[in-house]
Amino acid sequence: MMTLGIDVGGTNLNMGLVRDGRIVRRETKPWFPKEMNLQQTLDTLSEQISGLLTPDTEKIGIGVPSVVDVTRGIVYDTANIPSWTEVPLKEYLEERFHLPVEVNNDANCYAMGVYAGYPADAKPELLVVVTLGTGVGMGIVDRGRLFCGANCGAGELGALPYKGATLEAYCSKQFFTASGLDSREASQAARDGDPEAKAFFAKLGRHLGDLLCTVMYAYDPSHIAFGGGIAYNYPLFKRSMMTRLRRDFPYHKSLERLQIETCVGDDIPVIGAAML
Repeated sequence: MMTLGIDVGGTNLNMGLVRDGRIVRRETKPWFPKEMNLQQTLDTLSEQISGLLTPDTEKIGIGVPSVVDVTRGIVYDTANIPSWTEVPLKEYLEERFHLPVEVNNDANCYAMGVYAGYPADAKPELLVVVTLGTGVGMGIVDRGRLFCGANCGAGELGALPYKGATLEAYCSKQFFTASGLDSREASQAARDGDPEAKAFFAKLGRHLGDLLCTVMYAYDPSHIAFGGGIAYNYPLFKRSMMTRLRRDFPYHKSLERLQIETCVGDDIPVIGAAML
């Protein structure tokens, strides 16, 4: 079985034909200009899909950065696409291509892609994937199935109030921006030994420790995986993050069993979308 997985990113459309959990053909296209109207975006999306479909493609899965009515495949208020305020994407694509279509939030697709990467005999019992980029995304996979909540809103812990703002403001690139820093430049400076940059990442780690403490209370995961651009800096914030988590989370046996790692790469959300 061949499935077309699609990840609607912030600036690009990432697509891949997936067979047995592996991408056999992949394409990345620039995303829609913001001035495009709804029909123009749908026409452009259809053209990109048509260019990649093969006769043995049996299904389409698509991850979108928005709230999703998973049952009906309707996306609402999609980030970076102003015209996508309420789009029956599943219905449109099924009528256009006569294939079954599944639509979900992009963080959930990322979580499924991470889950697919574990060996068959070592699948997590409950996996929480935290994506650290422009914001904080979260996907939960419970015994191989996505947990989306009633309105596809499960995992939006980054929106919780925190220090006069939200956890997201302190655990994503927003934390760098608010401090007048570029995340890549700060990362390189810290790796080069700059004491101020290293201290900044230690501070980030403490905030992420607070985020993980919330994750532990909410979902009691067996595994946590970090994705997104900031995850590449895991060695810079791991120590302070774990120190804060061990200090504030009282159930130490749960922490002993917990496995934390990073899973990064552009293929992950595409594979996850194909698994919907």
